[in-house]
Amino acid sequence: MLRDSVQQSIHGIEFLEAPCATDGVLALAHHPAYIDAVSRGLLSAGEQKAIGFPWSPQMVERSRRSTGATIGACRAALNEGVAVNLAGGTHHAYADHGEGFCIFNDAAVASRLMQAERHVQRVAIIDLDVHQGNGTASILAHDESVFTLSLHGEHNYPFSKERSDLDVALPDGTGDDAYLAALDEALSTLFQRFDPQLFIYLAGADPHENDRLGRLKLTLAGLAARDRLVLETARRRRLPVAIAMAGGYGRDIDGTVAVHLQTIRIAAEFAHTPDPRA
Repeated sequence: MLRDSVQQSIHGIEFLEAPCATDGVLALAHHPAYIDAVSRGLLSAGEQKAIGFPWSPQMVERSRRSTGATIGACRAALNEGVAVNLAGGTHHAYADHGEGFCIFNDAAVASRLMQAERHVQRVAIIDLDVHQGNGTASILAHDESVFTLSLHGEHNYPFSKERSDLDVALPDGTGDDAYLAALDEALSTLFQRFDPQLFIYLAGADPHENDRLGRLKLTLAGLAARDRLVLETARRRRLPVAIAMAGGYGRDIDGTVAVHLQTIRIAAEFAHTPDPRA
């Protein structure tokens, strides 16, 4: 639905097939035994329950390509400034297991691959899904070359949280103004502590007021302001931005698609509008 909406309403966007992440690429962030278990259908019933999907070859293919799409978005962003994965944001996947509808951690894998390919040395992951990026925080806990920022619901899943480089836990019903103030302060803190060369931005739709799981009560306009704040911050510092869609659980699926579509429309504006300071 999102792809169809983008094709119908936003002009000047090039669509590329997502590459398939290989075992070697996935092993930059995941244990080989876990990759093998996923690939060969050896996950236990309990492991599949934690992920939330039953195993199938299609699930494996989809997970590899979703990770590959974030890798592709990073490469495109480094060349063109802004790029988007129409899926991704699977931030609950740990090095050795999956959970919360996440099998492989695309942001962690892509960060390390961009470094291994010598495109960048330092990456910042800006996680604005309503749920904390616990898998990302765990995988990158001792990696000083990747900064993990998570702005999330304090009382939301996961209920046992990991420690990101910067966690901002927000109460239920936060609303637009308080959220945007917290995000602005968090981005300022990030740059005080870190000098990134690439943003990977998880633009979750689930902070929206009509999301079944979100509870932060952001309006559509508030989410637009969120996206513009991240992209404007990156543009001021001439940082490429790779966007992944992350979560969205709207009471009406059309509402979730509308939030994601808005993010892509705003990203397209930044991609096609030169920085006046350049």
